[in-house]
Amino acid sequence: MTQTVKAAKKTSSSKAAAPAKAAAPAKAKAAAPSKAKATAPAKVTATPEAKKASSKKKSAMAFPFTAIVGQEEMKLSLILNIIDPRIGGVLVMGHRGTGKSTTVRALAEVLPLIPRVKDDIYNRTVEQYVEAESGKKGTPAINPEEVKTEMIPVPVVDLPLGATEDRVCGTIDIEKALTSGVKAFEPGLLAQSNRGFLYIDEVNLLDDHLVDVLLDVAASGKNVVEREGISIRHPARFVLVGSGNPEEGELRPQLLDRFGLHARIITINDVAKRVEIVKRRREYDEDPESYVKKVTRDQQKLQKKIVAAQDLLPQVTMDDKVLTDIARLCMNLGIDGHRGELTITRTAHAYAAYLGKTTVTMAHVKEVAGLCLRHRLRKDPLETVDAGEKIERELAKVLGEGEAAA
Repeated sequence: MTQTVKAAKKTSSSKAAAPAKAAAPAKAKAAAPSKAKATAPAKVTATPEAKKASSKKKSAMAFPFTAIVGQEEMKLSLILNIIDPRIGGVLVMGHRGTGKSTTVRALAEVLPLIPRVKDDIYNRTVEQYVEAESGKKGTPAINPEEVKTEMIPVPVVDLPLGATEDRVCGTIDIEKALTSGVKAFEPGLLAQSNRGFLYIDEVNLLDDHLVDVLLDVAASGKNVVEREGISIRHPARFVLVGSGNPEEGELRPQLLDRFGLHARIITINDVAKRVEIVKRRREYDEDPESYVKKVTRDQQKLQKKIVAAQDLLPQVTMDDKVLTDIARLCMNLGIDGHRGELTITRTAHAYAAYLGKTTVTMAHVKEVAGLCLRHRLRKDPLETVDAGEKIERELAKVLGEGEAAA
């Protein structure tokens, strides 16, 4: 725009060029919107510091994770999945208005930053990027040391109930196809959520065809798109988080089994806690920015604890005796398959790391057994015992047998 104005000034000495002088600023003004439009994508390629600041500004609109009163089971389940994403996600089921969605959306602020290849739409690490791109025909060898990286917040992506399969999996980029005549892939929500969290509110109401897609991707860790002459395969490993009200319908058994943990949420009946919930929410609604600053220290403290647990996790060990008791517990409860043992083992390791311990004990197993097995029990319509009570009862038997054997 500046160059155009200067050019107009140079030609202003001629009377014949006077109209051009008057038109030049108009041209400059007309060009301003197109310039702003052209520079808009620069926000996507901003520096890590700018992205971090932008993320903080955006996430400030969410109620702080550490300020949520009660619902410790749900918060612990989410934290353990941050420490070890292999646990397999969280299913949060409970009454309406108990803070399920608020808690999940508040999670983004306490998540540590992760490295990715700069501007990569799939959030890949350098290793994943080199492995995928080096295998393409006509592509020269890529030196990992020359690949630029950046630090980004862990993505937390919402999957709305009304989303189409194209929006979830990705499809052909219509704009590029019309303007350039080139077939290009437009990534979907699965690409955005790679190495992050994919959150589905009212997951029990999700369409069956989307459930099938999620089952396939969750099993393979990859999203495959074959349509309109495009063949794309990209990594899609995410922590699946679903929430819902059991009164509105049950989940399909196949999807239910894919969730590592099941957190059950009930309405808080403690008067003092209910009062505290209202007070905190009112204070936040009146001035969100000040309230977020008030709890910043608690947020940072939790984030540091999570990072320390992630670093400690590879050093955590489990004795064969504890593993034997876990297997016996799953057998006594009639758990189908072996996901029960695997999930308890991973969750107990993450819980021990979260507490700063390097050895898993049955005390750790006891704290997480309900979360891991509650949704894996065989349903008996004539059963009067609560699933949690049944697990605790069998766990007590296993511990008694272990003590007697010792």
